[in-house]
Amino acid sequence: MVIAALVCLASFSAFWVAQRLAGVTLLDVMVYRAEGWTVRNGGDLYAMKATVAQLPTTYPPFAALLFTPLTLLGVPEMRTFATGFNLALVLGVVYLCLRLVGVERRSRRLMVALWVAALLVWCEPVWTTLRYGQINLLLALLVLWDLTRRPGNRWAGIGIGVATAVKLTPALFAVMLALAGLVQAVRLARSCASWWNPWLRQATVATGTFLLVTAASWLILPYDSKRFWTEMVFAASRPGQAEDTANQSLRGVLARLLHTPDPGITYAIVAALVAVAGLTVAVFSLLRARAAWAVVSCAVTALLVSPISWSHHWVWVVPLLILLGAEARRTGSGRLRAAAIGTGVLFFSFALWWVPHAGTSATVRPELDQNAWQFLLSAGYTLAGLAFLALAARRLLRAQQSAPIGPQRSQAVANE
Repeated sequence: MVIAALVCLASFSAFWVAQRLAGVTLLDVMVYRAEGWTVRNGGDLYAMKATVAQLPTTYPPFAALLFTPLTLLGVPEMRTFATGFNLALVLGVVYLCLRLVGVERRSRRLMVALWVAALLVWCEPVWTTLRYGQINLLLALLVLWDLTRRPGNRWAGIGIGVATAVKLTPALFAVMLALAGLVQAVRLARSCASWWNPWLRQATVATGTFLLVTAASWLILPYDSKRFWTEMVFAASRPGQAEDTANQSLRGVLARLLHTPDPGITYAIVAALVAVAGLTVAVFSLLRARAAWAVVSCAVTALLVSPISWSHHWVWVVPLLILLGAEARRTGSGRLRAAAIGTGVLFFSFALWWVPHAGTSATVRPELDQNAWQFLLSAGYTLAGLAFLALAARRLLRAQQSAPIGPQRSQAVANE
């Protein structure tokens, strides 16, 4: 444990130094702080533009309320806090992922988490999250905290509800739980048992938490709330341009493939098909007591169908890599080992930045004129996500013995 802690501390320290030497700006945490100041001063949240990049507010009003404590810190202190907090979140996310895949003893889970976090902090989505001071790791932690609780925990769902109130994409986890709960309710009703089950309760708690937090935000910020829920929520291009190399969603890939900034109906059709397929895999994985596969499948689906999924949103590669590695070790499968290694190489290589990209320029868009190799490099995360869903579906279909159908987590979590 001591060796693991020292290695993790050394890796995190080297990471911190490397980021400072690279001149990271922590641009997004500066935007978060500006949102907090706008709320404190009674300004127009969605008319605000912050930093030299003139970045707008894109999250619901609750997020701005959450960011107001940042205004109590000076800029240097805030940057130090944001980096240290995110590094702690890396360790927390890895710890919960290990619980999700069934690492039983807490002491062993912590020791393994220290080793794994020391490595995964260097993958591109995590590097970029800390480079910008993004909130992705906190949202992932809230969701994983909910989904690794003991079966039947009455408060399970609060984390997903809060995460959804900050950023809408975690809502897909509540949808997954609701669908699994409805299927289970029908089965229970047919057997003359009580139809109410933990999945339905968790989805209900998540929805109730989201509505309560959003309603409270509306009372505090009525004008901004009205603007967001009637205008900004429909502005898919507000966070940035679809074809940007950093956009690793289906919309971004299709924009680059079709050489158009707006893939329109093509994206809508493809996203709908992937959403149905991904949710089906996630729901039936949950019903078959394959919680880790369900959680990662749902996360990947949300990333694929979202209009904008910047590369730093893909911090869900942390549970994905841990799941593939754990399954390869458990089964001895060479294919799973190859999948884990290949996925790791992709996300550690920073390959999507090897192609010409325009950054924040609105006039020069080399992403719209990519050749085949450039396109493949800039579509890596999306293709990896689709491949993972195909792998999850294949393993689900090929499962020889039927796992218990019911609201059960892994045996390790149940034993705790």
